Amino acid sequence: MKRLFTILLSVLILSPSFGSLFIYASFKINQKEIAKNICVQRKVAFNSCNGRCELQKSIKKYSENERKMQDRLKDKLELVYVQNTTAIEVNDILAAESKDNTSILFEKKPIGASNHTFHPPLCFA
Repeated sequence: MKRLFTILLSVLILSPSFGSLFIYASFKINQKEIAKNICVQRKVAFNSCNGRCELQKSIKKYSENERKMQDRLKDKLELVYVQNTTAIEVNDILAAESKDNTSILFEKKPIGASNHTFHPPLCFA
């Protein structure tokens, strides 16, 4: 069930990127009918277009719609980045000085030191 769900979501996410492929596939499936009925040059005796003019119109229309959608998304993204700032009031806190001897940490000599240096793991390909 999870696998079917992931495949379905993947197809839905990737389908806009395959839009021109779908247009081309539907054109190839219906190319004879388009050449007979819709093509501008259908009445010409030796027609070399075979409906490709309609394919170009469809792809141009799709790319214009895609560009409009991207512009709309850019406008929406600009609205997302607006941030309201609030003033934060910080009060100063005075540190009390201690009269005690704070150098007690440095009276003893160090016992030892680490000679190990961090190295990232080695990749074996």
